[in-house]
Amino acid sequence: CLMQYGLREFVVIAPAAHSDAVLSESKCNLLLSSVSIALGNTGCQVPLFVQIHHKWRRMYVGECQGPGVRTDFEMVHLRKVPNQYTHLSGLLDIFKSKIGCPLTPLPPVSIAIRFTYVLQDWQQYFWPQQPPDIDALVGGEVGGLEFGKLPFGACEDPISELHLATTWPHLTEGIIVDNDVYSDLDPIQAPHWSVRVRKAENPQCLLGDFVTEFFKICRRKESTDEILGRSAFEEEGKETADITHALSKLTEPASVPIHKLSVSNMVHTAKKKIRKHRGVEESPLNNDVLNTILLFLFPDAVSEKPLDGTTSTDNNNPPSESEDYNLYNQFKSAPSDSLTYKLALCLCMINFYHGGLKGVAHLWQEFVLEMRFRWENNFLIPGLASGPPDLRCCLLHQKLQMLNCCIERKKARDEGKKTSASDVTNIYPGDAGKAGDHLVPDNLKETDKEKGEVGKSWDSWSDSEEEFFECLSDTEELKGNGQESGKKGGPKEMANLRPEGRLYQHGKLTLLHNGEPLYIPVTQEPAPMTEDLLEEQSEVLAKLGTSAEGAHLRARMQSACLLSDMESFKAANPGCSLEDFVRWYSPRDYIEEEVIDEKGNVVLKGELSARMKIPSNMWVEAWETAKPIPARRQRRLFDDTREAEKVLHYLAIQKPADLARHLLPCVIHAAVLKVKEEESLENISSVKKIIKQIISHSSKVLHFPNPEDKKLEEIIHQITNVEALIARARSLKAKFGTEKCEQEEEKEDLERFVSCLLEQPEVLVTGAGRGHAGRIIHKLFVNAQRAAAMTPPEEELKRMGSPEERRQNSVSDFPPAAGREFILRTTVPRPAPYSKALPQRMYSVLTKEDFRLAGAFSSDTSFF
Repeated sequence: CLMQYGLREFVVIAPAAHSDAVLSESKCNLLLSSVSIALGNTGCQVPLFVQIHHKWRRMYVGECQGPGVRTDFEMVHLRKVPNQYTHLSGLLDIFKSKIGCPLTPLPPVSIAIRFTYVLQDWQQYFWPQQPPDIDALVGGEVGGLEFGKLPFGACEDPISELHLATTWPHLTEGIIVDNDVYSDLDPIQAPHWSVRVRKAENPQCLLGDFVTEFFKICRRKESTDEILGRSAFEEEGKETADITHALSKLTEPASVPIHKLSVSNMVHTAKKKIRKHRGVEESPLNNDVLNTILLFLFPDAVSEKPLDGTTSTDNNNPPSESEDYNLYNQFKSAPSDSLTYKLALCLCMINFYHGGLKGVAHLWQEFVLEMRFRWENNFLIPGLASGPPDLRCCLLHQKLQMLNCCIERKKARDEGKKTSASDVTNIYPGDAGKAGDHLVPDNLKETDKEKGEVGKSWDSWSDSEEEFFECLSDTEELKGNGQESGKKGGPKEMANLRPEGRLYQHGKLTLLHNGEPLYIPVTQEPAPMTEDLLEEQSEVLAKLGTSAEGAHLRARMQSACLLSDMESFKAANPGCSLEDFVRWYSPRDYIEEEVIDEKGNVVLKGELSARMKIPSNMWVEAWETAKPIPARRQRRLFDDTREAEKVLHYLAIQKPADLARHLLPCVIHAAVLKVKEEESLENISSVKKIIKQIISHSSKVLHFPNPEDKKLEEIIHQITNVEALIARARSLKAKFGTEKCEQEEEKEDLERFVSCLLEQPEVLVTGAGRGHAGRIIHKLFVNAQRAAAMTPPEEELKRMGSPEERRQNSVSDFPPAAGREFILRTTVPRPAPYSKALPQRMYSVLTKEDFRLAGAFSSDTSFF
């Protein structure tokens, strides 16, 4: 309001509390006289104001003193505009009477006028985006929305009003007429047009709502059991079953061979268990929706034969080298073609459209049952990259990868059992076809048979912990003298062993003691680990402390893999030494140098590195305890049965809130990709910058375990803001018809104009009402006026008869101005004719419910 006086710098004295408002006129005058004295005493030339009346009235009066000049600032505020002052001529009367200039005739008054028109009814531009139809679910689509795709856009027009300001900056009194009968002020003729748009307050945005609703699950406390009812998880007759049933079940032979299972029924078997206890009509998710989702998540269930490949490729997904695809590294989510990512999107959609929290719990329960089914029947889980868990992804994705590793190992083992059963002559099927295999001597076969060890090799991989056995070393079997091959019987005795578990020959290397070729053994792969297991292990190692016993235990834990590899190496290379092993396993720890022997020849002499010679070295200790046992007869480094059960248990105990927290990075990742995709269609530079900020902000927040809710809310809010920005751009493009423009130059101008409207508070219209944008704005107002007055469109008006008829039916192109502003200026001597000529100014604003005058009147204090 102080800007209405035309000032840039000023000082305001305002009451601290509403109750201290300066309401009485005498108090106001007292304050003003105090201000006047203070300015005179200090020589301050900055205007000083006092706020009077209630704060909402925004009333300021004040004074400014300069050398020989005093300016008084006065204000009038009324709720209703007096009729005689609704136009320029009435305001000129006030201005002149207020100046009270003794001169006649009065110097001409210069005038600036600005009328503001508001467009609220866009008429033919109805907002195209409807909220998706929740009931229309046909072939996996929800109101045109497919599973695995996120919705986008605002449900209401994000641009609520257009404000057009028409300005006449330089008019002189007498040139124009504006009174209660007639006005020359036609907005079309105004030399300056400027436009601003009013944005809808927090328009409902689909993507923002989707992500927000999913985020709300994170705060729920209920477990899946509580949401679905306990009976949902219990199998039929579980309450009555006693231990004898369990035992008889264990001893029964396996009923159905795996290959006879029809995979097309795979996803339905798990559901049958649930439906026994819960009527179909009670299920939170209806069958069509559930089947569609399960087939979307597990496309291999459609074919008769499950896919062996674990990666699924989708044409809609970005190529794996692209920057968008690799966002999962930054967000710690999951690749955009993975099962975890798809699951996150499906849960998001179910939460929004199909049963909320109950639907989420139901789908998760189905998912867990499907995981168990796949584990029990050796079906790999689709949509996961093969290999150990990817620690760059979220923990849930790692757990699913871990389960896939277990399924792969179990599958290989079960297939191995089949081959060993069909080919009894090959006692050690694990070595079949490996380079350097030797046939087993007949007498050994006999001894093995006597001991009942035929085919035992694969049984030792069985599912229960107790069945693991430490094999006797072959020297003991042959000699029966109880010597430990590694310690008392030296390499010579070991050399009598039969080599086992060879993979292939290692280049030209030979064993140091007997000159036999060195063979690389078949080794066990190290156990894959998820990040929580790694953390657990490092905590255990840290807690062991620095005592001798602790250090020994730590070494044992850390060297399990090393010991296994040593045992495999000893089995493959009878008569080998630690030096041989080091040459293969860690070549840098075997140092070779050229020396001259007694005969004067240059020979290579090798020895172990300094760290390998440290007393009680872990490698030396492990080598001494290692026995020559091939990998397939060793105790497993990775117990897939136990690990799979751990993963399945972990999945089963997840509450919907835990699940939402696991998958929120995937949902945010998907939302960012969606926003990027939509922005690329519009090409808005400011939005590009915001998206980059969202990505860097998210990568900082999501990389930490358990990020703060407040920070997550900020990210979701930023995504919603970008969605609203893109929706605004689309809304303005539709209203200004940038796509319909045929001339390239005009199209570019319009697009520039629309992007300025998005980013600037007010935009100048080039060419005012005669420019391209101006003509469109004019047409928008005309259409809105016609619609408001229910008059026929222009074409029909032309067809009407006489001009008289036409005039009766015509409607003005613009509505009454929502706001009218006038600035009146002149320079006259005050208070006497011989005073110095000083500037006088009055600003007035007239709206429907407001009339305000702000006058700055200067007087000469030297000659009065």
